[in-house]
Amino acid sequence: MAGLVLATSMAIAIGTVAVPLADVVAVTWAHLTPGNSEQNLLYDQIVWDFRTPRVLLAAVSGAGLSVAGVCLQALVRNPLADPYLLGVSSGASLGAVVALTTVTALTTTVGVSGAAFLGALATVVVVLGLAQRSGRVSATRLILAGVAVAYLGSALTSYVQLRADPTELVGTMFWLLGSVAGATWTDLPAPTVALVACALWLATQGRRLNALTMGEDSATGLGIDVNRLRIGLLLAASLLTATVVSVAGGIGFVGLMVPHAVRLLVGPDHRRVVPVSLLLGALFLVLVDLLSRTLDRPNEMPIGIFTAVLGAPFFLWLMRRRAGALR
Repeated sequence: MAGLVLATSMAIAIGTVAVPLADVVAVTWAHLTPGNSEQNLLYDQIVWDFRTPRVLLAAVSGAGLSVAGVCLQALVRNPLADPYLLGVSSGASLGAVVALTTVTALTTTVGVSGAAFLGALATVVVVLGLAQRSGRVSATRLILAGVAVAYLGSALTSYVQLRADPTELVGTMFWLLGSVAGATWTDLPAPTVALVACALWLATQGRRLNALTMGEDSATGLGIDVNRLRIGLLLAASLLTATVVSVAGGIGFVGLMVPHAVRLLVGPDHRRVVPVSLLLGALFLVLVDLLSRTLDRPNEMPIGIFTAVLGAPFFLWLMRRRAGALR
């Protein structure tokens, strides 16, 4: 927690225009305490209007994707599961892009976040359906089905882009690259509420998740309603992914790397994995966003580029490690 607070403060202070840490604290305190208006107006705009919502959105997005990864990995009992690899991010992005470029009664009613949620949920259902054999989920079929559905979602997203007006293309590219640039305070409520709700629910499911990772038969023998738990995990992962994608675009590999790294640090007990994944995911994406906007100043690079550069080698290492363990 202390590391997250420190990283958040540094991320707010560092940028094209450096803001002293003391002024960051002063501006934040001025906005949190009614009647206090003594602060530098330039620093106030930089800190409170531009950087603070961006850094907080990065933290919430990283935490949400990490917790979604925990849900999916527990759901299929496979550490290779991830919202990006299973096509959930692709489906959510497709739903969001359709909502942005198509004015229909449905998209107007549910909005961008609702369309992203429907896309994510539909993708998870399709992938799990394709991965099942004799009522059980095959790890190999899961990854293959996820990759196939992800490519299909990307192809459909490209088709929607081709059909969109040129003025809409800039907005749709946001969902494909993943970024928290231009974040505002209005972007924070939906993913924050989803994260808090799902994290609180998962905090009560630690023992059930531990039993599920031991196998369906063991969990059923302990009196756990496996189907109900799976539906809850499915909905939680879809909700988290959809709300993050709806405000930050398609950021990949966070849900794969962070939960696995957490298990290496604290072990497999989900009573520790869930809260630590939340904190480490937030810290990770705050630092990645800071890197994306300071590596080539004043230019900025999408977060998705850095998470892919880090995540692809990690995924290959994890596959090789698991293959070695199975020999």
